[in-house]
Amino acid sequence: MQRNPELSDVYQKVLSVKRILIDEDFCKGCGLCAGACPKKLLRIGSKLTKQGYPLVEISEADQENCISCALCARICPDVAITVIKAGKS
Repeated sequence: MQRNPELSDVYQKVLSVKRILIDEDFCKGCGLCAGACPKKLLRIGSKLTKQGYPLVEISEADQENCISCALCARICPDVAITVIKAGKS
């Protein structure tokens, strides 16, 4: 990522963050996202949602390996995944 001298260092760091966010209120643990991930970073975890479904998870280390393709979000039938791509300045 190229640095923009007009932005503060803190804002530069915020722009460089990429995350996969999983909404526990909507995830039903179907596993479609895990199957769609080309890097195989998502998995069905042992934690259950409030509705009793197994929650999909991604480790902090795997967050760094994400290529932000958003296939997981596109295939999710319950719109439970948001992919935040690293910003460009």
